[in-house]
Amino acid sequence: MKYIYKLVCAICAMGVFTSCGDMLETDSELVMYEKDNQLNQPTDSVYSVMGIIGKMQIIADRVVLLGEMRGDLLATTEAANSDLKRLASFDFSQENKYNAVSDYYAVINNCNYFLNHVDTTLERRGHKIFKAEYAVVKAYRAWAYLQVAQAYGNVPLITKPLLTEIEAREAMNMPKSSISDICSYFIADIAPYAEEELPRWGVVDGYQSTSFFIPVKALLGDLCLWAGRYEEAARWYHDYLSDRDAPVALGSGRATWNNTEFQSTSGGYSGNTGAQTFIPMEARVFDGVVSDLSNIFESTRENKYYYQVIPSKAMRNLSASQVYCMEYKTDTETDTLYAPTAGLADELLVGDLRLYFIYNLRAAGGQDEYSEDNNMRQTINKIVSNRIVTYRAPMIYLRYAEALNRCGLPQSAFAVLKYGLCSDNVKQYVDSLEQVAAGDLIAFDQTLFPKERAIGIHSFGSGDSPANEYYVLPQPQQSLATRQDTIDYQIPLVEDLIINEMALEGAFEGYRYYDLMRVALRRGDAAYLADPVSKRNGETDDNLRQLLMNTNNWYLPLP
Repeated sequence: MKYIYKLVCAICAMGVFTSCGDMLETDSELVMYEKDNQLNQPTDSVYSVMGIIGKMQIIADRVVLLGEMRGDLLATTEAANSDLKRLASFDFSQENKYNAVSDYYAVINNCNYFLNHVDTTLERRGHKIFKAEYAVVKAYRAWAYLQVAQAYGNVPLITKPLLTEIEAREAMNMPKSSISDICSYFIADIAPYAEEELPRWGVVDGYQSTSFFIPVKALLGDLCLWAGRYEEAARWYHDYLSDRDAPVALGSGRATWNNTEFQSTSGGYSGNTGAQTFIPMEARVFDGVVSDLSNIFESTRENKYYYQVIPSKAMRNLSASQVYCMEYKTDTETDTLYAPTAGLADELLVGDLRLYFIYNLRAAGGQDEYSEDNNMRQTINKIVSNRIVTYRAPMIYLRYAEALNRCGLPQSAFAVLKYGLCSDNVKQYVDSLEQVAAGDLIAFDQTLFPKERAIGIHSFGSGDSPANEYYVLPQPQQSLATRQDTIDYQIPLVEDLIINEMALEGAFEGYRYYDLMRVALRRGDAAYLADPVSKRNGETDDNLRQLLMNTNNWYLPLP
């Protein structure tokens, strides 16, 4: 990777934005491409795409931090840097290093340059040589715009490369587009490339290069979800997950109790299960851009073991509120057992086990009393410094469930949580009327998704969820007048379960704040975001809640 990165820096740098001043301020000396430079050689495509990945490395950490620090699953420690503390408290009265929209537009500008200058008509041996890379860059641009719109709200939609300061200033004065408009634009922009095969560059720095590329169908699902086009979202997710040539299974890694006495745990849950795509980061700072997430989330020698964030009280409470269920089978009978909620060796063993498996805090032991190092050692094993995950299979399944639910299919959505979707489970847990209404949105090839491999995502941390009598599809206490009334009753309640599951499964990955925001905007209910965020430390921060009840304060300020 470092060789390619250095090569890219020498050959492919284009339109770099500065990190301060006006949002689109440029330094003309950093514009290395001539205006009429055409990307008309096969190697140009590789180097240019890798150059864009290099720009994505700069925003990678920020994508995670902006999505988590403003949510309710993390709290800052005394050791946290001041910018991180202000980010968590929504205090943007001063410049903040995490508020650098220009870095997002540097990715976008690089994409714009490539898309406007590459010759897509070139052929070699009868094959268009830039077609796959063109689709990849289209997806990068759409993904970058989704990130910037989530973080900043209304933003300029720029699709032409900016090569001069004059052009940049003019772009600043463009009318700004809402996240809905941005999503609609890029749905139309990338949908024609949904079936395009990915470039195959082989192994780069130990990784299959295909892992670097944003999956178009999954991204289309995200864009449709934010745009409120739920049936389209569900279809794109379904088509991505059930692709016959590359089906996406959930895997079998689970956090479990390994005995009926609930004395010890076992399982293969790591929190990184099912990573589909990621932004590759450099291992050493002199090779390029390295991730700083380990120094923020964990104890390292570099930070003298003073970690800057901890799982919040709200995260601990959500985890502990789940009910762990074990189905115990003998030769003659089946029994259902529930884990105790008291008397366990560790408070994190209560309820869902995923937090226990990914989070560890321990005393160092044997430390010199005169050492300036922190005696406590924290690890969060989701943090992998050499890659920042962009798409992970369980989270795609959960967004698929969110889309299904908003399509008026709450039984199908709940099945994703409790049972796992396969043809047998659809027949058993989704009634005939909903099956007809859903059609092929819930159709999964039995040979690709057999019942023995189907698993509800809730089972990743809460045991045998199909047997759990406390984890059930919400039902009205009294019969409602029509079937639609029942569906309308269930949709928000199932949605709450999905959002909780997203927190349990996707904690610390950068999703939480935007998941809360998306539902709050959908419902027109600012409290859906303001309440949990203001209660991240266990008690309501009244000032923070009041601030967040105004949706204008949800977004980072543009320069």
